[in-house]
Parts: sequence; structure tokens; C-alpha cells
Amino acid sequence: MDLGLSDKPVLVMGSSAGLGKAAALEFCKEGAKVMLFSTSEEKLKAAQLDIKKVTGCEPAYTVGDITVAADIKRVVKNTVEQFGPIYALVNNAGGPPAGTFDNFTDDMWQKAYELNLLSYIRTIREVLPIMRKAGRGRIINYTSSSVKQVLDNLILSNTFRMGVLGLTKTLSQELGGENILINVMGPGRIKTERIEKLDTIQAQKAKITLEEVYNKSIKTIPLRRYGQPEEYAKMTVFLCSAANTYITGQTVLVDGGLTKTY
Repeated sequence: MDLGLSDKPVLVMGSSAGLGKAAALEFCKEGAKVMLFSTSEEKLKAAQLDIKKVTGCEPAYTVGDITVAADIKRVVKNTVEQFGPIYALVNNAGGPPAGTFDNFTDDMWQKAYELNLLSYIRTIREVLPIMRKAGRGRIINYTSSSVKQVLDNLILSNTFRMGVLGLTKTLSQELGGENILINVMGPGRIKTERIEKLDTIQAQKAKITLEEVYNKSIKTIPLRRYGQPEEYAKMTVFLCSAANTYITGQTVLVDGGLTKTY
């Protein structure tokens, strides 16, 4: 199947590691022109090299902070100047700290809001005029399986991921007539640094080993394993491709059947 992504400019936020890097890699496999974005130039250079080794395609990168409006404007500007009008945007940001309601101050709530909701709003605001002028576009907002089933000890994530869901659903109604498709994706237990960190916290709290946490976790997953980043990334690429012409406003979980709600 030709996904129609060759030479298409794609901006992937939070893409120096984890799910963002995996998405960038899969887009490059399809011949897209990819812009990476992260706070760490060292990690961005490493990601750029890794992707080039696998695909022969060398993505560009911009160093910046996703919670800083000026940095978001700059990465969008850089993408357009280097590659042309942005065809697809993948919104992705690291997860907020784990904890329960009593753990967090107003300042912590504000930082989580800026990281996991406001950053998405700002980036979409910057790319929409470009997509509207081009008469097409694809937007994917990464969240979590918590948009279907809340996760223990992750109240900040549970709260602001739902905001992204409302934003996406509303924008799908507003943008449908302009050939701009927007969807939410949520990972379950995908093998990333973020999941390893959360598993470590759980292990320390329960006073058990990391292996015991893993063995306990996979019993709740019908496929009996954690997912791989590339499995998640392939769905991202499909939803952004020319093969997707009628899916918008939806929430797609890549979780191996973990989530039991409808």
C-alpha cells in the first residue's frame, strides 16, 4: 500500500526518544521530510543519526522547550522554511510526575497543564493556517490509555489527557470541511523509558523487583507482553497517510487489549 507520504513535511514533537522518535523513524521509512523537536540537542543528534542509519533519510531537528510558545513558533517556522507547508503534525510531550491529589501544588498543576494540554493547543494554532492554506492536513495528539480508563497514581495525566480528548473531538467537527483530519492516540504498556520509570516507582512502592512488576503487568494484557514503540508508530503513520481519508475525531488505543472499557 502506498501511504502517499513521500516528500510530505511532517513535524513530530517530543521526538528525541520514545514514541516520538519511533514515529519519526516510521515517517522517514515512508519518505517523509521530518522535523524533530526536543529540549536536548545531544539526544536529537543521536536520534537523527539512528534514523539515518535505518532509513537513509536524515531528519532535521530544532532544539526547544514544548512549554515555551516562542520555541513552538520557531520549530513550525523552521519546518516550513526547510521542507515546505506542514502536512502532518504529531503532538507529543513527556508525561507529568506520578502521584495522588495530595502530592501536588498549584505550581505543579500549572506545569502539567502547560506540558500536556497548552503545548498541544499552541502547536495546533501555529500549524492550522498552514494546513488551511494547503487545503489538507493531518494532526495526531498523543495521550494515554487513561482517556478510556484512569490509571492509579497518575492524577495529573488523567486530568489533562482528557482535555486533549475534548480539544480533538471539537476540532474534528470544526475542521472536517477543510480536509484536516485530527485524531487521538493513546498507548498502553509500550516499552519506553517512561513506562520503565513508572514501573520502577511501582516496584519501590510495593517493595518488589522490576521483573515482578513486569510479570504482574503482562497478566493484565491479553497479548501478554508490552508493546514495542514501532507498533504504536505504525498506527500514527497510517492515520496521517493518504490511506486514511475518513477517520477523524477518534481515539485509537494501541494497548494490546489492556483497556477493558468500550
